[in-house]
Amino acid sequence: MTTTSPTVDGRAIGLAHYASRAVLEGVLARHGVTFPQSVALRFAVASGRPLGRAELAGHLAGSLKVTGADAAAVVDALIDAGLLAAGQPSSVRVTDAGRRTQESISAETGAASGRIYAGIPAADLAAAGRVLALVRERADAELAAAAGSAG
Repeated sequence: MTTTSPTVDGRAIGLAHYASRAVLEGVLARHGVTFPQSVALRFAVASGRPLGRAELAGHLAGSLKVTGADAAAVVDALIDAGLLAAGQPSSVRVTDAGRRTQESISAETGAASGRIYAGIPAADLAAAGRVLALVRERADAELAAAAGSAG
């Protein structure tokens, strides 16, 4: 019997993404947080400082490839949920509840990630990281080119 290494392509990347995302979504559901909200909350906590609403929405729009209006709605939802607090002028800061939520999400997803990535050689993970970074860079360039030709 011959075994072959799977080829990395959009389908393989997508299947890995959706399987991992399903694990994450289960954690997020237990905390009443959506995936876009988790991306924004994680960035806000990691920044360690108050952020401009536009800065946070811009990070979210760029990361998730959503409109500015959709990103702003996510920020508003985090404020409504008490995970972020609005400040002046046009800034937001993480609340204690937001920090606790993010810490809990990180702990749960960290444990799951540990199980998922267990036993994969560091060299393989590094190679996969390089490939995925290049794929993302090229996909971002495609999106930018398409946006440029549409305008």
